[in-house]
Amino acid sequence: MSQRRLPTYFLSHGGGPWPYMDGVFRENFRQLEASLQAIPGELAQRPRAVLMISGHWEAAEFRVMSSAQPPMVYDYGGFPAHTYQIRYAAPGEPALAEQVQQLVAAAGLPVVTDHARGFDHGAFTTLQPMYPQADMPMLQLSMLQNYDPATHLALGRALAPLRDDGVLIIGSGLSYHDLRNFGPGAKQASARFDAWLQQTLVQSKSAQRSQALTDWQHAPAARLSHPREDHLIPLLVAVGAAEEEPGSCIYHQSDFMGGVTASSFRFGASAQG
Repeated sequence: MSQRRLPTYFLSHGGGPWPYMDGVFRENFRQLEASLQAIPGELAQRPRAVLMISGHWEAAEFRVMSSAQPPMVYDYGGFPAHTYQIRYAAPGEPALAEQVQQLVAAAGLPVVTDHARGFDHGAFTTLQPMYPQADMPMLQLSMLQNYDPATHLALGRALAPLRDDGVLIIGSGLSYHDLRNFGPGAKQASARFDAWLQQTLVQSKSAQRSQALTDWQHAPAARLSHPREDHLIPLLVAVGAAEEEPGSCIYHQSDFMGGVTASSFRFGASAQG
């Protein structure tokens, strides 16, 4: 069977190590979890690997995880002791890391490999509901710490050929991310920014979409929703890698964590259309 181009995704990944918890906190993520579990069924074929751009890794240059057996990064605090012993044992993909480095360098962007970096929670909590057996090879690619929108769109464009080679590109962040104002106090700002995202990502033409994302700070409630844009920038990579293709909302919740409007998006067609 011939290889079909895979879509790209921007996924709201939730809070902390939620897939490894139970009780009241875990209940907040049931709707998000169902949307993540549905993604493998949206794909025309099983990917050969996942390339993850997480809102939890930034550097002075783009860095590509190159270990065959990546360690773990417990980049959260205040959670139960067992969540600091989690092992999501997905294999790395050194050959793909080299391919990613070559594509990014060919685009004139600064890039190095990183053999020491491990999976952060933006990566492993997103993939655990999708591939709970941890048998899907995964590597991460950092953001630039300057968060320049145009550069991250360009990064996505550079990575686009991987979609024809069985690589699933995922940007992992959160469509609203002001941790100082999470819950009921986020209701108005998150709803306003989410409405802009829906219009921009789903209803706008590709050129308008890219331009709007480049100027995202002018969106309604932009800085109220993202005082620091680390959890938004992975979206631009996902869009850049599927710049001419339509966007679809695959998860939308207006009462996440007691009042946040949160969404996830796919760019490109699913296996059903």
